[in-house]
Amino acid sequence: MKLNKCLLALPLSLSLLVPTAALADSHGGHSASSESAMESSTATPAAELRIALDTTLTEHAFLAVEAMRKGVDGAEDFDQASGALLANADDLSAAVGSVYGEEGAAQFDEIWKSHIGYFVDYVTATAEDNQEGKDQALAALEEYKVEQSEFFDTATGGLLPAAAVQEGLDMHVDQLISAFDAYVEGDFETAYSLERESIHHMSMFAESLSIAITTQFPEKFDNTNPDTPAIDLRATLNATFTEHAGLAAMAMQDGADGAESFDQASAALLANADDLTAAVTSVYGEEAGAQFDETWKSHIGYFVDYVVATGEENAEGQEQARAELDQYIVDQAALLDSATEGRVPADALEEGLTAHVEQLLTAFDSYVAGDYETAYSSIREAYAHMTMPAAGLSAAIVDQFPEEFGATEMPSEMPATGMGGTADTDSFPFMWVLAGLMLAALTTAVAVRTRKQ
Repeated sequence: MKLNKCLLALPLSLSLLVPTAALADSHGGHSASSESAMESSTATPAAELRIALDTTLTEHAFLAVEAMRKGVDGAEDFDQASGALLANADDLSAAVGSVYGEEGAAQFDEIWKSHIGYFVDYVTATAEDNQEGKDQALAALEEYKVEQSEFFDTATGGLLPAAAVQEGLDMHVDQLISAFDAYVEGDFETAYSLERESIHHMSMFAESLSIAITTQFPEKFDNTNPDTPAIDLRATLNATFTEHAGLAAMAMQDGADGAESFDQASAALLANADDLTAAVTSVYGEEAGAQFDETWKSHIGYFVDYVVATGEENAEGQEQARAELDQYIVDQAALLDSATEGRVPADALEEGLTAHVEQLLTAFDSYVAGDYETAYSSIREAYAHMTMPAAGLSAAIVDQFPEEFGATEMPSEMPATGMGGTADTDSFPFMWVLAGLMLAALTTAVAVRTRKQ
């Protein structure tokens, strides 16, 4: 299938750009000029494009892995898990349509959803122990890669070359298939490691695609650049936050089910916590790292208590866990307000943390009750919600340390990574990223453990 070249002449809509300013809109007593400077470097039109793509593409990888697992397990919630994946595809098609028009969206939708179908074919063949069916599904995925690569090459006027995109798609498909195969074989550690890799890989493609689009239509994005240190920080926080929400929700499901993969699901979530502790230590030293680790682990315990109490049908235990979480929200909000010198106000953060906690607990409660429609709706809501603290915290950090985030010019050439690869990070203020990740960590995370059934 070829993309009609007349699509390139269609006007670019900015409907894709969904502002995520719930936490970034309020900065305490700072002046209007300070607020403007704080917003401008992390909330440009190009930044909003990159973050919208980052959120949707990473969610695709997350939901694809989870739906494939549900399929091979014959889980009762497979239809709702796959429904969430298809709803994500609709969102992505709408995003493409906002850039390349209805015809471009229709062509993209057909190609993109075909590869979801081929993954389902692979899952079905695996469940039936049908090697021929698996081979046919893999062959169909090979054809998909060619079509999808040609689409992006044509749509971007060659800014995303087909060869580079296909290389990235090779990695995307291999990561999802390998994660699924490892899960089926009972190698859950590899399965969850590859799930995280697949999520991170799609974040890189979001960066490449946003650069291509803003290079193609610079005037539609006020000649702003999606590839600056400040926006890199926001994108890093965005990917970290959203991944937390997704992995937390599924680990809680595993806990409720007493699944064999629960330890590895929790480990995937806790791996990020360990990275955050290491980040704190690298910036503030061993003592600060130890203090952070202790605080972090106590916070996790409140969610543990809720899951355990739910398994025991202990309403009093559930209420006690909720009360502990309520107090945690107040304490954490006050801490971040102080740390950012009012740039992230306590009242705004309390509101955001309350929404986050309620979304995850609603998703969990609904799953336990068998209301899978609500469960997956809440999971997607929780995933999208985490773009807001990423926006607010990145703006605060850049405002606190502006000298570390000065680059704003448009790139002179496209990155050679196509659909994701190894980026040059020499100019990126890594130590401030670590500090930013430490601050981000304080706003959200859920990890659970429960008794094996």
